Amino acid sequence: MTETPTRPARPRPGDQLELTIDRLAHGGAGVARLDGYVVFVRGAVPGDRVRARVTKSKRSFAEADTVDLLEPSPERVEPVVPHPGAPWQVLPYERQLSEKQDQVRDALERIGRFDAPPVEPIVPAVETVRYRNKLEYSFGEDESGELVLGFHRPGRFDRIDDVTTDILASERVDELREAVKAWCRAAGLPVWDRRSQDGLLRNLVVREGRRTGQLQARLVTSSGSIFGVDELAATTPADSFLWTRAAGVAETTRDGETEVVKGKAHIEEELSGLRFRISPDAFFQTNTEMAERLYGAAAELAGLSGRERVLDLFCGIGTIALVLALDAGEVWGVEIVEEAVADAIENARLNDVDNVSFFAGDVRLAMRPLLEQSGRPDVVVVDPPRAGVSQKVVRRVLEAEAKRIVYVSCNPTTLAPNARQIVDAGYELKTVRPVDMFPQTPHIECVALLERP
Repeated sequence: MTETPTRPARPRPGDQLELTIDRLAHGGAGVARLDGYVVFVRGAVPGDRVRARVTKSKRSFAEADTVDLLEPSPERVEPVVPHPGAPWQVLPYERQLSEKQDQVRDALERIGRFDAPPVEPIVPAVETVRYRNKLEYSFGEDESGELVLGFHRPGRFDRIDDVTTDILASERVDELREAVKAWCRAAGLPVWDRRSQDGLLRNLVVREGRRTGQLQARLVTSSGSIFGVDELAATTPADSFLWTRAAGVAETTRDGETEVVKGKAHIEEELSGLRFRISPDAFFQTNTEMAERLYGAAAELAGLSGRERVLDLFCGIGTIALVLALDAGEVWGVEIVEEAVADAIENARLNDVDNVSFFAGDVRLAMRPLLEQSGRPDVVVVDPPRAGVSQKVVRRVLEAEAKRIVYVSCNPTTLAPNARQIVDAGYELKTVRPVDMFPQTPHIECVALLERP
């Protein structure tokens, strides 16, 4: 009688396992196998042998956190400064680039079902540290009860680790953050308790115009008052200081009433020879230097000669639209967030660009009326959020019958199925260009060109 082989017992949350990491998964976790069972391990890189604690267990995989590094990978390097937002510091930069290139290709092959996808060499970052123009810090308390200002501890919504040096921010931002922290400690202000949902200090959001030199701080608190907030603003190097009072309990910096304590409500940044006004909640790529290269790639792949009609979907504050307008006949931008559209219109005025028009609306509903008004485009640019675009939006894009579709993606695992749907409708995937917008992290941007034969 033949015995049926028994499956290995599935690890349970809390179990500790000794594992060897084989490769990196999309999102940056290390991948290990336990008798064929897949375990995704945070804080580990290929070649590491680690002791890891299981945090989640499913039928086909588990997730775990590194507890001890038993044998480091030969490739592992010491981080400049430990930073939860820069987990790939432990990899040499050339290895980071090759991993990102491979992950773009893997997503297109495995999810998009493309054979030998045309992936170009990745565009490396100009700066690998201190490159971010926006930072969001959280207030909390350490084990002794002292106020801290930094980042959430990985896997903990209620624990904040203090930061004294942020290697992704400029030294000016470090100076500003430390000044705010010192003043709030001296004032004895209570921090927001994320368990009891009580307290005052929640977040500090910092924006910096890396090319204009403008620096803005926005303090986010619960509803209440702060005696001497003008004094706080004056102690910082910020050109403008805003105060947002959030009424709800959600962990967000976007809701609430904002007061301008010092300076202006917005800052300005320069990119591709243009000047952009950025409101407090507006989306603007957090790496100015690499955003210029990303949008330059989009403009190059759009193949503009000065006569084309371009539709820019999910246009935000008009960054891509205005860059393309320099070489296009006309550009039409669509964005669902009305405040962003107002910024886009102001940015067109600020730069004396008169061949671009912006409209507020949901792309799913706005595309057909827009096409009736604008006529069929030569180029459609799509720059969606991480979730990609729905099949309905893809159908709307296909209805436009543009010669070229330029897809700007911050997530290759959602670019891949969208590209497959477009190719199945008759387009060809001509090229995909990865751009390293976020060094020291697993995140990757890329620009894809799809063209009708």
